[in-house]
Amino acid sequence: MARMPSAERRRQLTEAAIRTMARDGVAKATTRTIAAEAGVSLSVFHYCFDSKQALIESVITTLTDHSVAVVRKALRPRATLEETVRAGFQAYWGHVRDRPEEHMLTYELTQYALREPGFEHLARRQYELYGIAYTELIEQLRHSREIQLRVPVSVLTRYLAAVMDGLTLNYLVLGDESAWTDILDTVTAHVAGLVA
Repeated sequence: MARMPSAERRRQLTEAAIRTMARDGVAKATTRTIAAEAGVSLSVFHYCFDSKQALIESVITTLTDHSVAVVRKALRPRATLEETVRAGFQAYWGHVRDRPEEHMLTYELTQYALREPGFEHLARRQYELYGIAYTELIEQLRHSREIQLRVPVSVLTRYLAAVMDGLTLNYLVLGDESAWTDILDTVTAHVAGLVA
């Protein structure tokens, strides 16, 4: 096995954990199955992660990063603010459609963390990461378009997290691809209306 820096090995194991958990579920994803998925020994896994909590936190952070990266890339200034906001939502939505198993996993991780004694703080951390990500995206938008918000950033970040969380779960349950364009247009118009 080739030697690899520990940060890179952690990334490899985290991505293997995401694949394993998305396929088998969080509860069934053992350290042994994750190590096998990554093609490393169990001792390498334990060298990189001292607990399942540390692994789950890394998975939560990585899943959030996956979604945010596509939105950040799409949030470049367009002709109008509404077009810019729509591009961000469409990028996120494309990610949901392309990787539904990852988004389903985020909900499973939340429930797992809330039910597993000692893991509750990970569910809170998951939603804190969402808030941080939305704050960064809002600040990126404010900087690129020199806009002012009609509501505090903290309110808008929680609103966006709640709306996108609910829309994503609805899509995962109901599907119905054709309905989401109108729904995203409604959310886009509302968010653009919160900006001066």
